[in-house]
Amino acid sequence: MTSSIKNIRLWPLTTIFILTVLAIGIVWLLDAAHRQNKVALTVLILTIAFLLLIVWLLGFSRLTSRVKFVSFSAILSCITLFVVLFRFNGFSGDLVPKFEWRWRSETESKVGLSYLDVSEASFLTDYPQFLGPDRNATISGINLNTDWKNTPPELVWRIPVGAGWSGFAVVNGSAITQEQEDEWEKVVCYDFYTGQEKWTHKDLARYYTSLGGLGPRATPTVDGDRVYTVGGTGILNCLDFETGKQIWSTNIFDENRAEAPPWGVSVSPLIYDELVIVSAGGAVAYYKDSGEIAWTGHRVQSAYSSPVLLTLAGTPQVVLFDNRLITSHDPNTGHLLWKQSWPAGVECVTQPTPLPGDRLLVSTAYGIGTKLFQITKGNLSTELNVKLVWKTIRLKAKFTTIIYYKDYLYALDDGIFTCINPTDGSRQWKKGRYGHGQTLLISDILLVLTESGKVVLLEPNPEEHIELGQFQVLTGQTWNTPAIAGNYLLVRNSREAACYRLPLK
Repeated sequence: MTSSIKNIRLWPLTTIFILTVLAIGIVWLLDAAHRQNKVALTVLILTIAFLLLIVWLLGFSRLTSRVKFVSFSAILSCITLFVVLFRFNGFSGDLVPKFEWRWRSETESKVGLSYLDVSEASFLTDYPQFLGPDRNATISGINLNTDWKNTPPELVWRIPVGAGWSGFAVVNGSAITQEQEDEWEKVVCYDFYTGQEKWTHKDLARYYTSLGGLGPRATPTVDGDRVYTVGGTGILNCLDFETGKQIWSTNIFDENRAEAPPWGVSVSPLIYDELVIVSAGGAVAYYKDSGEIAWTGHRVQSAYSSPVLLTLAGTPQVVLFDNRLITSHDPNTGHLLWKQSWPAGVECVTQPTPLPGDRLLVSTAYGIGTKLFQITKGNLSTELNVKLVWKTIRLKAKFTTIIYYKDYLYALDDGIFTCINPTDGSRQWKKGRYGHGQTLLISDILLVLTESGKVVLLEPNPEEHIELGQFQVLTGQTWNTPAIAGNYLLVRNSREAACYRLPLK
């Protein structure tokens, strides 16, 4: 036995180990700007190292045939056991493969743990669309009590929901979202007070990829007695708010002969006067009552951002962040006001953020970062000019919206919270790994819904990272945007939804 051990050829094993450590070290030291690449390369290096380990064991180790057989059988047994016990569950925002127990039970229904009193309806505010009333992830008039140790948030209800990354739109005691059930894509309206289902609209459609996950992505938009939704394959629905009955419907990509983005359609409809505006190979406006096309804007490959109505250089305009291009259109006619190129090969998701002085902030992850543009009037009355003010790699917003508050920017930089000075793009601080979650500004408090399903309160302080409180609201990966109605927080992910009463001052 001793002689057999002495004959083992260890230098290839040592070489594999050293090269693996060096390769991972180089990836993380030299590719600091692109976290997703670092993770993907690390997984690739470890896979190659494992295969080389097998080659060494079977071909170059000089172990006896019996030891080789036992060792290889043990490795195969461990792999088989892992496959039996766990199932693949997609990727995180950093492209880390995720696995879960195969016998993991679905969320149990806990409707009505502490019903919201209907008499509180007068204190509720509407949250009628993606990112709130003004589509900027900012809510005013709510003064939260941040002493969660003595006055913790209270769970009102929790329910299981279908897959999808849609958020909630909340209006008049109804909470509306999108879900996937088998081959059916659903728009579901829940009673805000109890979590009980009020109505469901179904379309035979299904979107799924291993990277992007299953189900619709976009948050519904409520306008008067109508609900407008865009599904994961591009179905634009106009539904009755009270019943969910379909008024009109079309597939915006089929109708406009455009190619849908590869990770699913996530455009949330924008209402402007009598129009509903979406992105389908560029900006497209439909008459919201009839579903007929009103105008078609500049043609470009759609990305994952949603149209937003802004006033820059004194001019109302619909701004859209599409693939490799930022565009601005006259909301009445669709006339192109200006366009600005963006680096290719990245997923454009984050909403453009307007800043004082007719400036516009745009950001992506994947090693690109943030650029600040200045919009000015041109020589002609309809002409607008765009100038780059600065650019930085210190803010790479992947999914989240960038918050502007009291002269500073707050956002998740590749999953880590950061504060940026918008004067020159310099970093104030960077701390708090919350993953690729979502952020709201509630009066003077930042609320972060982390990728792991926690809610974290932060003080928007440009001098330091100050965490005020946190608690776990959901289980599992959470990319969905939260909603606020009064002091009630509505959250969901691809498996469950919950309503919490947040304490007030």
